[in-house]
Amino acid sequence: LTTRCVCVCSQVIMWIYSFKHFTVSLHLLFMKNATWTLRDLGLSDLGVGQLDELISAMLPRLSQQGALSSSSPSQQAWGTSHLSSHSFFHNKHGFSGGKMGTSYPVFCKQIPSPLQAVCTECFPTEHAPGFIVNISDCCLMQGLLMRDKGMEVETLDKLMKNKNIPDGQQDSFKTGFAEGFLKSQALTQRTQDSLRRTRLVLLVLLLLGLYGLSKTPFLSVRFRTTSGLDSAVDPVHMKNVTFEHVKGVEEAKNELQEVVEFLRSPEKFTVLGGKLPRGILLVGPPGTGKTLLARAVAGEANVPFYYASGSEFDEMFVGVGASRIRNLFKEAKANTPCVIFIDELDSVGGKRIESPMHPYSRQTINQLLAEMDGFKPNEGVIIIGATNFPEALDNALIRPGRFDMQVTVPKPDVKGRTEILNWYLRKIKAGIIARGTVGFSGADLENLVNQAALKAAVDGKDMVTLKELEFAKDKILMGPERRSVEIDKKNKEITAYHESGHAIVAYYTKDAMPINKATIMPRGPTLGHVSMLPDDDRWSETRAQLLAQMDVSMGGRVAEEIIFGNEFITTGASSDFDAATRIAKMMVTRFGMCERLGVMTYTDQTKQSPETQAAIEHEVRKLLKDSYERARALLKSHAKEHQNLANALLQYETLDAREIKMVLEGKGLETR
Repeated sequence: LTTRCVCVCSQVIMWIYSFKHFTVSLHLLFMKNATWTLRDLGLSDLGVGQLDELISAMLPRLSQQGALSSSSPSQQAWGTSHLSSHSFFHNKHGFSGGKMGTSYPVFCKQIPSPLQAVCTECFPTEHAPGFIVNISDCCLMQGLLMRDKGMEVETLDKLMKNKNIPDGQQDSFKTGFAEGFLKSQALTQRTQDSLRRTRLVLLVLLLLGLYGLSKTPFLSVRFRTTSGLDSAVDPVHMKNVTFEHVKGVEEAKNELQEVVEFLRSPEKFTVLGGKLPRGILLVGPPGTGKTLLARAVAGEANVPFYYASGSEFDEMFVGVGASRIRNLFKEAKANTPCVIFIDELDSVGGKRIESPMHPYSRQTINQLLAEMDGFKPNEGVIIIGATNFPEALDNALIRPGRFDMQVTVPKPDVKGRTEILNWYLRKIKAGIIARGTVGFSGADLENLVNQAALKAAVDGKDMVTLKELEFAKDKILMGPERRSVEIDKKNKEITAYHESGHAIVAYYTKDAMPINKATIMPRGPTLGHVSMLPDDDRWSETRAQLLAQMDVSMGGRVAEEIIFGNEFITTGASSDFDAATRIAKMMVTRFGMCERLGVMTYTDQTKQSPETQAAIEHEVRKLLKDSYERARALLKSHAKEHQNLANALLQYETLDAREIKMVLEGKGLETR
């Protein structure tokens, strides 16, 4: 890149130098072709003969040949001995220089090149008869801003003495000559001022153009990547982040505690001959707190923390990634003990493949492997990597001696979610929200609390309550409320009975999950929903629990059929049927909960024989039919409760678990 920049700058300087000589030659041409009128010289009253003689004597002698012809023989001899038949350029380089220049079609003027101008500046020959250039022209800024000198002419007194001008005409001649000379000087001065302004404008435009080019995407990327090759990596001190700030991942914290002890007192392990892993790999879904754990390790040990993302190493130029790896480890080794954290490790440490399209793609990971092998035992540098895809990492990277310690950071369970929510909330029973956020990560829970705070601020409240938390949870799970949707009375009634059917089956089925809320408020693509919360996280499910889930899914369609008849059943049960069919298929093909097919699994049903496929479909259909009949029988036996719950939903739109229980027990609800 440096060589390329030097070449570009040299070309720009050569162009400016050529333009300088072009302007000088234009000025000389103007001086040679200058014409004076009789009025300018004050000679309008002279005769024709005298006028010719005076004008020929007054005009400057610009031709060197004329000067040589009027000189003495000794001077001609000296000039002849000085001049040769070839130019200095020809004598030095072996070929004729001539008028080698750049042609400008607009002015039709040949301009000597800078090299030839230097050669002919002090050695005038017959091929280059005296192109006069000041030595100071080699300086760029001085050459652009200096004022060109006019060519010397004979003095007026000497001119009149040589030509024997009468005394009576000398005063008039001097006056006319002075007037013409002053006018010529004024014109020359204006020309020179114009040339200087033109040079300044061109110089400013050139600088602005270079600045604009440096801001273009291509050049800016090149400058940024090149400047980042040798840039130092600054560590961060995580004194304010400790394990107290990490919630919901107790097992991961316990595994990393020994790393903290090593960083605090490495001599304790050295005396016993112990050797801690050089690299620790944090594996888990996004948002579970892997980066926070790495910061907490550095904060607990009070050591420098070096952060790098895997996507920051490689860019469009070869060798950038390897250079940044070297700089990172060089800085870390100079500040031991310390922690190096590489986020998204799979983007830089992915499996190496043979590809002619990317012959240099393995340089970065090879440099990373070499740096990790270069550590001395117990050197005091701990490398922590984080990834969501451990299967994508290269085998050489996760072998013993490199990233040989793997710590899993899973999504928090109900206890962990409760701890995380209690960290953000005060005086709120977070257990209800924790049970209703199955599968939420720590980042999801933080977003939930933030959405609840925004809702409270919009409503003008000074604190967040359970109502705002429920609103935020429903918004995240099912989308925002669609209060602007106009639903006719008939469809709203069908939706109320549909959701009431789900709630009735869930309430009166023994192994179903407890109801949390029922609503007919449109959210996202749905017109209503019933949410259920397990008492605890379910690590496994029984056959009765799976059948109960199928029965609850069937409750909506059964309610429509019982209340409105087969002609008014709707498409709202499509997602319910999908959920029930998925459970039935898993019971038959994966869980071994089918007497006819036994405990054999069928992972790919399309590869089975036609008889086996028919048997699977028969068993799935049988499970769905039995579930449908159980839901029908339950709703018919609780028809009164079904109707009361539907009316309550039509009146209040949303009912929580306590209100649903009061309605089903025949108690009245408080007026809202």
